[in-house]
Amino acid sequence: MTDSTFAHAWNDWHAERERYYGDPLGWVSLIGLYWLTDEFDTIADLPGRWRADGDAVYVEGIDGTDRLEPVEGAPGLLVEDGDRRIEVIRRTGSVALRVYDPKSPHLQSYRGIPSYPPNESWVVSGRFSPYDQPRAVTTGAVVEGLKHHHRAIGVVDFELAGVALQLLAFSGRDGGLHILFTDSTSGVTTYPACRSLAITEPAADGVVTLDFNRASNLPCAFTDYATCPVAPAANRLTVAVEAGEKNPR
Repeated sequence: MTDSTFAHAWNDWHAERERYYGDPLGWVSLIGLYWLTDEFDTIADLPGRWRADGDAVYVEGIDGTDRLEPVEGAPGLLVEDGDRRIEVIRRTGSVALRVYDPKSPHLQSYRGIPSYPPNESWVVSGRFSPYDQPRAVTTGAVVEGLKHHHRAIGVVDFELAGVALQLLAFSGRDGGLHILFTDSTSGVTTYPACRSLAITEPAADGVVTLDFNRASNLPCAFTDYATCPVAPAANRLTVAVEAGEKNPR
């Protein structure tokens, strides 16, 4: 790949990332996260009255909506509120409402995603070694008290600047791998909780390519109203990965 082709591909990826987070009803438009109890109550300036238990969410005063069943850890169920959207989520057994508002002051001040300049030296080869059986890995979250349960399927071994490193890998899309990691830039120039790296499906011999230029922020880097995981202990690198997205705050 030529330098210009590499840079062009990265610029396209980066532009799509900025568009995604700048969506009028996307992550940056969030204005609140409200946890429900088992007693009916009004929530901020939202319509209706809400309560939740271990089975469902119950709503009074919103036509066409009286019971919702959000799935643990999955994207939430959406309820329209004029131009806004209310997302009903279940996390670690509790239920919360997230509110997306296209008039959010956070969205008005959004200026894109700061990033390190793309550099091919941060594209490295590694080798994926699958586990005989997937392993359950539990991590904390950016919201105190919440937990995330992951399915680890193996490890990726690679080198950066002559240092042998290893990362725990989860199942990704289309047969690929998904990695959550921190490094010595975390909390300095990059978001402290973790960044994400997608890796395409390993070759037959386990060879993979890690492009740290595409180390990505999770939604929690942009908003206090996300419930993202933190990196597993095994994926806290001691080297500085000066590539990919920086802390947008």
